[in-house]
Amino acid sequence: MSRTSIEGPSGARRVSLNGPTMGTRWTAVWFDDGGPDPMAIGQALVRAVGAVDDQMSTWKPDSDLMQLNRAPVGDWMEVPPTLVSVLAAALQIRDASDGAFDIGVGRLVAEWGFGAHAGQVEGLAGARASLDIDALEIDRRGSRVRKRAPMALDLSGIAKGFGVDELARVLDAAGIGAFLVGIDGEMRARGKKPGETPWSVAVERPELERRRIHGVIDLEDCAVATSGDYRHVRDGDGGRISHTIDPRTGRPVANGVASVTVLAPTAMVADATATALMVLGPDDGLSFADRFGAECLFVLRRDDGSFAERASGRFAEAAGDPVENQAFTVSADAVGQKGSDERAAQSPATA
Repeated sequence: MSRTSIEGPSGARRVSLNGPTMGTRWTAVWFDDGGPDPMAIGQALVRAVGAVDDQMSTWKPDSDLMQLNRAPVGDWMEVPPTLVSVLAAALQIRDASDGAFDIGVGRLVAEWGFGAHAGQVEGLAGARASLDIDALEIDRRGSRVRKRAPMALDLSGIAKGFGVDELARVLDAAGIGAFLVGIDGEMRARGKKPGETPWSVAVERPELERRRIHGVIDLEDCAVATSGDYRHVRDGDGGRISHTIDPRTGRPVANGVASVTVLAPTAMVADATATALMVLGPDDGLSFADRFGAECLFVLRRDDGSFAERASGRFAEAAGDPVENQAFTVSADAVGQKGSDERAAQSPATA
């Protein structure tokens, strides 16, 4: 775990902690005015993200998720309550998105050359390409799960977001009233910085060759996640192949969407929703986002290599035709979800 600490406004120290997790790094930033020991909090943060990785990783053969993938069909398996909650949320988002988000795509991910089992599909031959509505039975009270068919579950589209929510849970429990936490492109903010200024998060321009800022979001009491076609890619016979799989077709998405950025109450919901919107595309995606109570920004790749935007909520005020070297700014405070989707997909870190 790495730490930096500098003097901030009003004499408060800006504490910044980070460490490795899930193939990338977690971060946590807050201003310490004499509260709990930052390094003790840091150890709790390490344990929190470590538990998520141990439970939900496809890269660890002994993770709870991989044990579930190998478990006999029809047998109940006890799993940690947090994994039960994430599985239940994933199924709710799958149903709400008409199958655009589907954690049953593990076999397809491997077949297309991505993930921990890229090119190693022999052991996944019996697994379904996506989940039927009753393929996975969850007993939340008993904290157990039962498969009704062979499957290769993959939580890559939701686990990092949940990990961010777990970071937030630790800081909430420590009495830290304002912070910014993140894992890779998933971020969550609480409150404001000293001086009543919001936490600023950059949205990356979806370019393969270089890293530039496409826009800035001022976050307060909400989460943001971005999915795109420009980082985890590989070359195929037909050109560049994205790692995001459309469960409905069994193929990588190729709908002109370069990236989707989503605002939601929790990072878990933002993470999974961004993946669903990458699959749905702007027309169906904007309709889904409106029904689901999320706010989103689609960046679309034109044939000439330039970008266009389509957006909802507060993003719509800033969207248009991106100007070279000019970034938008969006002010984002609490985001509300609608109806039963909010209750079903709420992270246990914030419920």
